[in-house]
Amino acid sequence: MKFSDSFLDEIRARLPVSQVVSRRVPLKRAGREWKGLSPFNKEKTPSFTVNDQKGFYHCFSSGKHGDVFTFIMETEGLSFPEAVERLAGDAGLELPKPDPQFERTAKERLGLYDALEAAAHAFEEEFMAREGREALLYAERRGLARDTLKEFRIGFAPNAKDTLKTALLKKGFTEAQLLEAGLVIKPDDGRPSYDRFRNRLTIPILDAKSRIIAFGARTLEEGAEPKYLNSPETRLFDKGSTVFNFARARKAVFDQGELIVVEGYMDVLALAQYGIHNAVATLGTAVTPDHLERLFKVCPQLVFCFDGDTAGQNAAWRALEIALALIRDGRRVYFMFMPEGEDPDSYVRRYGPEKFTDTASYVPLSDYLLDTLRQNIDVNTREGRALLAEKSFPLLGKLPAGALLELLIKDLSVLCQLPPDSIKELVRGKSTSTGPKKAPRNISRTVVKGHTSLVSKAVSRLLQHPGFGLDPTLMERLDGIDDQGVDFLRELLHFISSHPDTTCAGILEHWRDTKYEQRLKELAVMENLLAEIAADENAIKTEFMDYISKIEENSLKRQREIQTQKISSLDDFRQLFGEGGNTQKKGQT
Repeated sequence: MKFSDSFLDEIRARLPVSQVVSRRVPLKRAGREWKGLSPFNKEKTPSFTVNDQKGFYHCFSSGKHGDVFTFIMETEGLSFPEAVERLAGDAGLELPKPDPQFERTAKERLGLYDALEAAAHAFEEEFMAREGREALLYAERRGLARDTLKEFRIGFAPNAKDTLKTALLKKGFTEAQLLEAGLVIKPDDGRPSYDRFRNRLTIPILDAKSRIIAFGARTLEEGAEPKYLNSPETRLFDKGSTVFNFARARKAVFDQGELIVVEGYMDVLALAQYGIHNAVATLGTAVTPDHLERLFKVCPQLVFCFDGDTAGQNAAWRALEIALALIRDGRRVYFMFMPEGEDPDSYVRRYGPEKFTDTASYVPLSDYLLDTLRQNIDVNTREGRALLAEKSFPLLGKLPAGALLELLIKDLSVLCQLPPDSIKELVRGKSTSTGPKKAPRNISRTVVKGHTSLVSKAVSRLLQHPGFGLDPTLMERLDGIDDQGVDFLRELLHFISSHPDTTCAGILEHWRDTKYEQRLKELAVMENLLAEIAADENAIKTEFMDYISKIEENSLKRQREIQTQKISSLDDFRQLFGEGGNTQKKGQT
């Protein structure tokens, strides 16, 4: 659902950032700001600042920053619409009414949620009935306590064709709803539809709001395949972005500071039974970028815990390859491998939760990467060192620029006995040849790039003092200038003129999920700008106007240089500048 800028601004106006943040973080006044311990990292000295005047917070220890919506999303794992809904309620505002099409779609989705909830209730009843005796015994043999079974709403699907279908049709659900929810299967040959899950232990899969969106089901028949069967993808359920136990785990992440990613449902159930509630599992699929992006939004530290067999090793390596491109902004990835023949379920039962959560067994992604690449390679030979380098370049090419990449290049330089600059060039070559093509050069790149250009400096001052942009002469002065980044600066000025009461947080929100978002956040919280909060506003405005003047001067200078390059003779000069424009060339009559 799309929310208007004015509605979001009204929420911000009613809920100061300090009011929202202080529910989780004790804050103390420090001049015009508030300070407290980071909610994202464990620290002893406060590095977390909140500025109500600017409408945002910044955490120096983790690099995280944003407004009230971002804070709720970061600390509670909510989506943006969910955060808006939560804060609108806190602010005493009613959500805007959706358009008719959205409302129809929402009602259809609610019908599917109701059908899945009714199915879960039916499975639970069957589990505790005589027919579910075998399923209950299986769960007890797996060491699952009654409280765990109840908490996760474990159920039983009877070994019959249409038990669930018949029960839900009697409750008023239609066959079309059951088909769309993935609860029944309709054969192509015209035969009647039948229950998807039969003679299986059922495990509800929840969304971020703890609503049932699908089921996982474990067969109770020895040797039957598949051992685990998931619901098909539906309007509610996307396997590529959904993880099991996400809603419960995100509540525990705030205290634990990390998310543990395991392979199976039973691993999550066993860990929860032993007090480890911050674990999630992929749903029988390989880890995807969407999985990791969703998890990183909840917690910057992920710990992959895989079985010690070959399949577990392969899964870990796939996770590493996916994670490489996503490691930024303080994100960290570790790996924990179970001994041969163990999985998280058996390990925690054998050795206990303390041993399982011992961080001494964590392997940092960088160590796992280099150790795995070095396997079966003799770095004492030139051929071995060359092979190690060639295997490393495509993987390092996936890493964003930053300290981790630089450190890995340094380590690889020592191992391969190659200069770091040579490795950088080779890594860059591999990443550009195997990765996506670069976008065409455009005049907005200055704002996206990391260096501090004149445009970036001007934008940063506007973020701190949007009112500077209300000067009507600015658009006239920048009109016709096509230097890098100026088109974005004009767009920002236009937004400010259309929203004269906007704040830094309002600007960041407007450009959320665009290519400018990250750079704007960086500019908004530059350390020198935070120090300027108490500085004289007139001095900062003078500085801003100086940047605009220099942008004009540089543009005019470049235009003159371009024209000068075109001059190859006195006649060209006359044609360009109008001096003696009617004078005939020598030799002409």
